[in-house]
Amino acid sequence: MDRRERLRTARLYFIADARPGGRPLADVLGPALEGGVDLFQLRDKHASDDEILAAAAVARDLCAAHGALFIVNDRPDLAAAAGADGVHVGQDDASVAEARAAVGPGALVGLSTHSPEQIAAVPAEADMIGVGPVYATPTKAGRTPAGLGLVEHAAGHARVPWFAIGGIDARTAPEVVARGATRIAVVRAIANAPDPRAAAAGLRRALP
Repeated sequence: MDRRERLRTARLYFIADARPGGRPLADVLGPALEGGVDLFQLRDKHASDDEILAAAAVARDLCAAHGALFIVNDRPDLAAAAGADGVHVGQDDASVAEARAAVGPGALVGLSTHSPEQIAAVPAEADMIGVGPVYATPTKAGRTPAGLGLVEHAAGHARVPWFAIGGIDARTAPEVVARGATRIAVVRAIANAPDPRAAAAGLRRALP
């Protein structure tokens, strides 16, 4: 199954740095994949390039073993160097076209969106989008939550696979799904969970 076909069937997206919850990446990511994570994004704003590539090697092998997709945040160059399945960029990062040029036609390119206008303007080269933040979250400090209305808008207007993101956990996932989301992305709900496998499995059960 190629990457885009796997993306179409993916539901649970986990995003974490090289030491989620202060633990070794493998100790959290391995169980999370067992629990039902379909995509993992390595997002570490403070690590050096060498540290990101070292963590990426761990993540790539674990994801491959579980049939999951592996994405690197922000850095198309490192995504290509790491042999990742793709890259995710924000509105203020490299453009989707620049990211596509770096990772090649077979890799995935994701884009963050925060408004109906940004959803409407998603370039044709993008394979998926994040929609949010739905709720307030410390990973996007200072950003006003987009709210459940943006989830409803994406359900009716997004042209590519999309993941609701931002402050979603086991408590809030059902209401996000009720507004039309079939895919979610989480950070702390798994990274900080005492049992990442159980946390992932619980979130997966909340999805259609």
